[in-house]
Amino acid sequence: MQYRQLGGTGEKVSMIGMGGIVVSGLSQAEADAAVAEAIDSGVNYIDVAPTYGDAEERLGGALVGKRDHVFLACKTTQRTRAEAEDELNRTLSRLRTDHADVYQMHGLDKPEELATALGPGGALEAFEAARAAGKIRFIGITGHFVDNLCAAVDTGNFDTVLFPVSFAQFEMAGSGPELMRLAADRGIGRLAIKAAAKGHWAEGEEHIYPKCWYKPISRKDLFELSIRYALSQDISAALPPGDLGLFRMALDVAKRFEPIDAEGVAALRDAAGEFTPLFEPRKGS
Repeated sequence: MQYRQLGGTGEKVSMIGMGGIVVSGLSQAEADAAVAEAIDSGVNYIDVAPTYGDAEERLGGALVGKRDHVFLACKTTQRTRAEAEDELNRTLSRLRTDHADVYQMHGLDKPEELATALGPGGALEAFEAARAAGKIRFIGITGHFVDNLCAAVDTGNFDTVLFPVSFAQFEMAGSGPELMRLAADRGIGRLAIKAAAKGHWAEGEEHIYPKCWYKPISRKDLFELSIRYALSQDISAALPPGDLGLFRMALDVAKRFEPIDAEGVAALRDAAGEFTPLFEPRKGS
């Protein structure tokens, strides 16, 4: 497993992380085994949110005796100080830990929500207080629309940013490289999601990956090229789709990772009919 510097945090994270949703709905024994497998494979970056079913509880049990081996990223969708404080305390309790390594404002895609979170009485106040109290170490943000994330990164309040990094987003939608450059210039850690997104589920289509709200690429050759494409960008790590089988496929890519070359990019371009961008740039962005 390759480890990469996470912006200006001073931390190094495994280039493949484990999304906590992978253990959601599993028995505790199954979750324990999945997390142990990940750590044994070199994964030290785990990301979870209270919106991922019972993932926090399952991870809390699975990380007993292992907490010091992982960089734990947690999230909140709350935008006010009081709500974010309450959610952080519940999250730490469920995870059986006294701190998160990075706490992220999750899914922050609307300018008005960003204004609330960063304004008087907003979530940022809770984050800063928690950092001062040792409950979190770093402050992050996640989202899907680069206009809002660029505005957030520009404030200087964030240590990490988690956003879609994929061939479809970068090459087809033209969305993402500007955020990548801005975050790199600011010394902010870049973390990737949706690297292996195929597109939206069609109406009425059977969700054969029930933990994935989007349809993931499952064709092995395209999955591998997609993960390699994301990991070849200027990022620290990528979170694969929230399915244990696909997570294991991503671990296999990491074991023999080589940066994607022109031939690989051409293969993705030739297969572009297989996937579509999940997010198009908003007008005016």
